[in-house]
Amino acid sequence: MYYTGRLKLLLQANSCSSNTGMLKTQIYFDMNSIRTIFILVVFFSSTLAFSQYPPPAGVPGTTAMYKDSSAFIGWATYCTIERGFINISDTTVTYNGANRTTYGSYLYATGPADELVVSLGDRGSALLTFDSPIVNGPGPDFAVFENAFGDNFLELGFVEVRSDGQRFVRFPAVSLTQDTVQVTTFGTLDATKINNLAGKYRLTYGTPFDLQDIKDSTGINLNHITFVRVVDVVGCITVPYASFDSQGHKVNDPWPTPFDTGGFDLDAVGVIHNLAQGLPEQGQLSAISLFPNPVTEYLSIVSPVIERLEVKITDPAGRIVLTESLSGSARLNLASLYPGLYVISFTLKNGLSVSKKLIKN
Repeated sequence: MYYTGRLKLLLQANSCSSNTGMLKTQIYFDMNSIRTIFILVVFFSSTLAFSQYPPPAGVPGTTAMYKDSSAFIGWATYCTIERGFINISDTTVTYNGANRTTYGSYLYATGPADELVVSLGDRGSALLTFDSPIVNGPGPDFAVFENAFGDNFLELGFVEVRSDGQRFVRFPAVSLTQDTVQVTTFGTLDATKINNLAGKYRLTYGTPFDLQDIKDSTGINLNHITFVRVVDVVGCITVPYASFDSQGHKVNDPWPTPFDTGGFDLDAVGVIHNLAQGLPEQGQLSAISLFPNPVTEYLSIVSPVIERLEVKITDPAGRIVLTESLSGSARLNLASLYPGLYVISFTLKNGLSVSKKLIKN
C-alpha cells in the first residue's frame, strides 16, 4: 500500500544534560523516502543473492560435468605449453633448480580427462587444438578439467578462444572472493563466488563454457573455434602481479605456489559441440580421435559417430590382430600387442570406412 502522508515518531531518551528531565524528540519521515529506502534494500538484497554462482560438484544446481559424461564427443588433440614462473614476484626462487614449473608433459593435456596434468605456473598458458572446430550449440560447448583434490582448494585459469586470425576472446570471468587478504598457498575458495574461470570444480569434473557468453565479441566466428587457450590466474592480490576479472576485481586464489607443480594444472579440454556433428558420415569417421598415440597399454577412441562401428587393427604384414564392435567412444586394451606400427580401421555398416596409423610402444 502506498502512503503520501508523513509518519511522526516520538522518541524518549534520558537527557545527558544536568537537567534530569526527559528529552522528547519528534522525527518526521516522508513516506516516499521510506518507500524508496525499502526498494533499495530489496534491490541490493536481490543483487547479492543472484551474485552467487553454481555450487561445487555433487551439489544441487552445480554445472560441473563428469569426465565420462556422454555429452563429450571429442577432446583436444594437440597442445603447446608456455611455462610460467613458480613465483612471478621473485623469479630467483627455484624448485629443484628451476624457476619455472616443470611438472607434466604437454601430452597430458590431450585426450580424455585421465588425472594426468601439466602445470602451467604463474601466468603460464596452454594452447589447445582439435580435430574438428568447436561450434556454438545449445548450452555449454566445451569444458576444462583441472585436478583440484577437493571442492575448496581451487587453482583458477582464464579461458580464451580463437577462430580464424590472431584474435583471442576471453570469457567474461568473475571472482567475488574478497581481495583484501591474500589466500595463502594452501588456502581455500568458495565455488559459488566463481564464474567462467577454469578450475572451479574438483578433480574429474570439468568447468563448462558456453560460446554464447561471448556472442557480442567482434573478430571471431563462434561456429568455427579452432583454438582454446587456458591462462593461469596469478592469485597474488598485489599489483603489478595481480590478475583481474571482467569486472575489475582482483582474482584471489592460493598463492604463492613455488613448486614444480605451481599454478593451474591442466588435465583436459572436452568438446560438447563441434563441426563434425553436422558433417556427413565420412566426415564423422575422419573426426575419430585416438589417445594416446603412441600407445603403451590402453587406447581411448573418441568418436562422434553414434551408430555401431566395426574396428579392425592390422599389423605391417596385413594380419588382423584385433577386431571390436563399438558405438561411440571406447577404450581398448592393447597391452598384448608387440611394439611397432599398426593400422586401425573404422567401418560403418554401409561400407564407409576410414583408416588411421597407430604406434604401439
